[in-house]
Amino acid sequence: MTRKSQPTRPSDPLALETEFFVPDLCRVRAVFLLLLTTELLVLLLAIVHASQGWIDWAYFGLVSLFVQWTVLTSAALICALRPWLQRFSTPGVSIIVTGVVLADVLAFSLLSDWLLSPGAPARPEAIGRNVLAALIITLMTLRYFYLQHQWRLQKQAEMRSRVTALQARIHPHFLFNSMNTIASLITTRPERAEDAVLDLSELFRASLRTQDRLIPLADELALCDRYLAIESLRLGDRLTVHWELDDTLARQAIPPLTLQPLVENAIYHGVQPRPNGGTITIESLRRGHYVYLMVRNPAPDDRQARHRGNRIALENTRARLVAIMGEESVLKHSQGDGEYTVTLRLPWRTVSETAT
Repeated sequence: MTRKSQPTRPSDPLALETEFFVPDLCRVRAVFLLLLTTELLVLLLAIVHASQGWIDWAYFGLVSLFVQWTVLTSAALICALRPWLQRFSTPGVSIIVTGVVLADVLAFSLLSDWLLSPGAPARPEAIGRNVLAALIITLMTLRYFYLQHQWRLQKQAEMRSRVTALQARIHPHFLFNSMNTIASLITTRPERAEDAVLDLSELFRASLRTQDRLIPLADELALCDRYLAIESLRLGDRLTVHWELDDTLARQAIPPLTLQPLVENAIYHGVQPRPNGGTITIESLRRGHYVYLMVRNPAPDDRQARHRGNRIALENTRARLVAIMGEESVLKHSQGDGEYTVTLRLPWRTVSETAT
């Protein structure tokens, strides 16, 4: 049984978990699922044990009381020992958890035997059956937890690779457009070209520095503002930007360069093809436990010619968003009244909360 240094929690939402495979039994949901599973097992035993009718309710009640108390106390002990258990290897954790459960079952078996038959000698065979059954179930449960944990690690590794690939597809497109804009300004407006280079360098510095980590919404909006400053040099008066922002959402957590591809998409599909340009509206608001971010632009006229590129950009952003922030994150788009709207729904979560 070997000890390891206690793992630190990474600030990267996609950072791979440690090899500690036991679920967090300090969470109500985990304990509830454990109780529900054991209760279904007791129900099955009561059905098999019934000599008359479909189920032996007396047997079901007694066994349920014993099993639920055993599960609750074992979960509480494992919860209390969790920080200490994280220092051990997988075999060490398995041995300790199994020992805790067996000791708990043994204690409750002796107690129940004394309560049901006071003054009578202990029944070692019945107690031994309880301990043996607990050993088999515990080993099977730990094996399931381990396999589930390995599957989760594999999914995280695959998702990290996918996110990296998505970022590699987004960044060159942005770089290509930006460099074309700067090149067109070098001979005619060198001062503005220099400002654009500085804006571009800040955008990529922020992107490389944060990588997959979450950043405050205020920083993401600042990145969008720098990008729009570059595009405004190319489009001039054809581009108008309208901001409708809730200042209380400045600390909302968001993956870096999430809004920028949507703003770029809005310019490419909604503003650039129009001789007179158009207006892009960027809005943020909070409703309950969710934060909504909207990017609006004039609806494209030539839908078929630009539909595929628009769809790919949205799918890339949606996949990256779900990979980093979870299934509660939603990206959808709609069109009506001459406007095309992309809406992001994020769970309300500040950057300080994600780092703890």
